[in-house]
Amino acid sequence: MADLDELALSLPQATKEVSDDGRPSYLVHGKMFCFHRSRRPDAVDPETGERLDDVLMFRVPDLDVKELVLADDRGVFFTTPHFNGYPAVLMRIPDLARIDREELEDIVVEAWLTRAQKRVAKAWLAEHTAPDD
Repeated sequence: MADLDELALSLPQATKEVSDDGRPSYLVHGKMFCFHRSRRPDAVDPETGERLDDVLMFRVPDLDVKELVLADDRGVFFTTPHFNGYPAVLMRIPDLARIDREELEDIVVEAWLTRAQKRVAKAWLAEHTAPDD
């Protein structure tokens, strides 16, 4: 979570809000691009039936990208019926340990790009993209 916090807040104009129970939300221009969900009836532990309290939501650019991310063989990402038709994927906090920092950075940046103002995103991409990309 420390890496997530650092990566998200390193992006231009990104801010963090923390709920009363300590769950962070990351925003750019008042629009959420990643957040720690509260317990919801649509995300339950398959073994206990308890509502999960460790779920992160990341925005993705579109539903095609969502399907691509969900197809990852590692089973790190998932969705629920609540997110049908919505460009976002979910991940449990313990699964952050199953991805490296570079992959987390890619996920966070992609989420941020979906919500950042076009001129801000374009300037950031120009500064952070290699000429061959």
